[in-house]
Amino acid sequence: MEQILGTNCLVAHCFPTKTAMLWQGNIFVKKVVMVRLACLLWACICTLQVVAQHSPKYEFRAVWIATVENIDWPAKKGLSVEEQKASFIRLLNMHQKNGMNAIVMQVRPTGDAFYPSALEPWSEYLNGKQGLPPTPYYDPLEFMIAETHKRGMEFHAWLNPYRAVFNVNKSSVAPTHISRLHPEWFLTYGDKKYFDPGEPKVLQHVNRVVKDLVSRYTIDAIHMDDYFYPYRIPGKEFPDNKNYLLYGKGMNKDDWRRSNCDSIIKLLHETILNTAPTVKFGISPFGVWRNKSQDPMGSETKAGQTNYDDLYADILLWLKKGWIDYVVPQLYWETNHKLCDYNVLLPWWAENSFGKHVYVGHGIYRAGTNDVWKKPTEIPQQIAALRSTKNIQGSVYFSSKTFEKNPVGWNDTLQNNYYKYPALIEPMWWIDSIAPQAPRLQQFAVQGAGFVAQAIVTDTVETVNKIVLYVSSNISTLGLQPIQITVPAAGSEKIAISLASIVEHLPSNATKCFIAISNVDTENNESALSNVVQLAWVNGKWEVK
Repeated sequence: MEQILGTNCLVAHCFPTKTAMLWQGNIFVKKVVMVRLACLLWACICTLQVVAQHSPKYEFRAVWIATVENIDWPAKKGLSVEEQKASFIRLLNMHQKNGMNAIVMQVRPTGDAFYPSALEPWSEYLNGKQGLPPTPYYDPLEFMIAETHKRGMEFHAWLNPYRAVFNVNKSSVAPTHISRLHPEWFLTYGDKKYFDPGEPKVLQHVNRVVKDLVSRYTIDAIHMDDYFYPYRIPGKEFPDNKNYLLYGKGMNKDDWRRSNCDSIIKLLHETILNTAPTVKFGISPFGVWRNKSQDPMGSETKAGQTNYDDLYADILLWLKKGWIDYVVPQLYWETNHKLCDYNVLLPWWAENSFGKHVYVGHGIYRAGTNDVWKKPTEIPQQIAALRSTKNIQGSVYFSSKTFEKNPVGWNDTLQNNYYKYPALIEPMWWIDSIAPQAPRLQQFAVQGAGFVAQAIVTDTVETVNKIVLYVSSNISTLGLQPIQITVPAAGSEKIAISLASIVEHLPSNATKCFIAISNVDTENNESALSNVVQLAWVNGKWEVK
C-alpha cells in the first residue's frame, strides 16, 4: 500500500485492478433450469426484525486483492500451480466466511496479465519473470472466476490503466512488453514508467485490452483504481509536454490532461456496452474529488492532492454522463480526521452519486497505526454510518492480506454481527431490470428434526444463478432478510441448503414460522417469492400446517 503525504493530509490509495453469467460469444445462454431444492431446516428463524436493523437485504461487500508486488496473491513469486490454487481458495473461503459477496481482483497491475493474452505478457508477480507462463499450464483468471462464482460472489477484474513498469530499476520487463515494442508511448516519472495518457495509440491499446477481457471471460465488472495521471512528486513535472504541444488544441495543460482521462473512460464505457452490455464498469478514485476551497462543489476537506487537480480524473463528470456504473471512493481516513474526515466525505459522495452506485473504500490496512485505528469500534462505526446514509450501497476493503490477521477483531465483528446474514447485491436497473420467474416449493414434509422440500425453478428467459432462502415468524416480514444464498451447481438436479449454522438464533418460544425462496439472475434481479410454507410447533415437534 502506497501512502503520499501532502499538506499534512494522508493520501492513501490502493495499488492498481461477471461469473456464471453464461456470456458466451456475446450471446446469453437462455435455458430452462429445473432445480430440485432439498432444504434441511433444523428449525425456523422466527424473529428477524432485530437482525434486519443491522443487516440490509442489499449490500455490496467486497475486498481488493492486489497482485502488484505480491501484496495479497500470490503470496510470493514462483509458487507452484497447486500452491497458487490452494492459497487462492483459502483466501476466498476466508472472505466468504467474513460475509463478502464480491472480490475486486487485480489482473493487470503493470501492462501485464494474469491470464493468457496476445496483447500483454504474463505478469512477473505470478512466476517471478515477466512473460513466463504457469507450469504446468493453467489460466489463473479462468480458475479464479470459477472459484469465485462457485461461492456466489461477483468477480470484478481490476486493471491499472496507465502504470507500465512498477520500478524501472528492478522490475522484470519481457521483450514482448509493450514498453519495449513502442517505447515512444511511455514516460518515466520517478522510479516508474507510465503509458502516456496523451498518446492516442495508448487509448486504443488499453481499449483492446478491456475488449479482450470482456469478450473472453465471464467477469462481472471492469474496475479501475485511482492511478490515472500519477500522484505528484514534489519538484518534478510529469514529462508530457511533447504530446501536449502536438494534441493540446489550444487547451491549457490541466484541461487537456483531464480530457485525455475523459476520453479513455468514455471509450471503455462504449466498448463494454457494445461488447458485453451486462458487464459493469467501476472506478475507485482517491477519496477527495476537490476541496471546497478550490470549488464550491468540493468537500469540506484539506487534501494535499485531489482527483480533479492532480490526478486529472473528473469523477463527477463520469458519473453525471453515465460512463461508469459505480464509484468506490477510497475513504481511508478515520472518523473525525482533522483534514479529511470520513464523516464529511461519506455524505459528500452520497450527494454526488448522480444515481449510480457508491461503495465506500475502507482502509483496514491502517489497523493499529494510530489511537483511532487501534479501536475495534472504528470499522463498525464506518459501516453503521454508511448504512444510515442514502445512496450508499456497500463497502470494499483494502486489502485482503490484512484480514488474515483478524485486525482489531474485525473478522469476528463482521462474522458475528454486521455480515452475519448474507446480502444480495443491488441490481443496476440501467443495465438490466428483468427479473426471473418465481420458483415453487413442493413435496415438502417434516422428517425427524428437519424439513425437506423440493423447488421447481423454471425460466426460459433469465438465467437463475442464486436461490435465496427466507424464514420469518411474521409473514409480513418474509422476504426482507436473506437467511442463506445458494448457488445451483451446473447440471445438478438438487441443491441442499443447510441452516445448521443459524440454529443459535432460534427463539426458545417459537411456535410458528413461514418459509419461502426466490430466484436471482446473473444481473442480481430477484424474482417474487415462491409459495409460502408454514410450519407450526405441535406436541414438541415441527409440522407442516
